[in-house]
Amino acid sequence: MNAIKSLKWLAALMLLAAAGMGSAWADHGYYGHTRFGVVVGVPFGPWYYPPPYYYPPYQPVVIERPPVYVEQPGPPQAAQAGYWYYCVAAKAYYPYVNECPGGWQRVAPQPPGQP
Repeated sequence: MNAIKSLKWLAALMLLAAAGMGSAWADHGYYGHTRFGVVVGVPFGPWYYPPPYYYPPYQPVVIERPPVYVEQPGPPQAAQAGYWYYCVAAKAYYPYVNECPGGWQRVAPQPPGQP
């Protein structure tokens, strides 16, 4: 007998919930209306929304590198333009050879065709 009584209460509760659900969907999206509801169980969660967290603005990363200086190879006495520089090891003149392992030999310029 007790089961029939519980079943009647459950059916009445479901009819009440179905009637309330129809009116709740009827004014969905409009503000200013009064609503009521039945909470079954324990409500969870906060009763308010926490304020949004704003991240600080993005700071670009700047990497500064020191300047790079490249020394151009040349004969040791390049300031004296009146001479040619010969490399014995490479058997060639500057600037056709940029490095000379045995050192540069200063030679007086000779016009073409003379020994």
